[in-house]
Amino acid sequence: QVRLVESGGGLVQAGGSLGLSCAASRRTGSINAMGWFRQAPGKEREFVAAINWSGGATYYADSVKGRFTISRDNAKNTVYLQMNSLKPEDTAVYYCAAGRYYSSTHSPNTYNYWGQGTQVTVSS
Repeated sequence: QVRLVESGGGLVQAGGSLGLSCAASRRTGSINAMGWFRQAPGKEREFVAAINWSGGATYYADSVKGRFTISRDNAKNTVYLQMNSLKPEDTAVYYCAAGRYYSSTHSPNTYNYWGQGTQVTVSS
């Protein structure tokens, strides 16, 4: 079992920046994909970004490409999401997820473990 704990959410004005962290309780060889998803009220959970835990390859949703950056610190078992040029439509609860395979990383079904979520609110 892997426990994920997100932190770093909050309120920011449009155009501002915010950084999220996701700390994994342990690193196992069976975890190869780490992802960020978000869910706004009344909407489905959507993919934001993913990273291959070992190789560092990354993948982004078109809506955040060029504004968000996903990274990881293997020594700390932590994944980060740096969000710049934030827009009101980025407002959502952001979830961290961990999966065994770095494949179809845009799909929630790829991931086996989920964090509790952290709220990000962007005011206009």
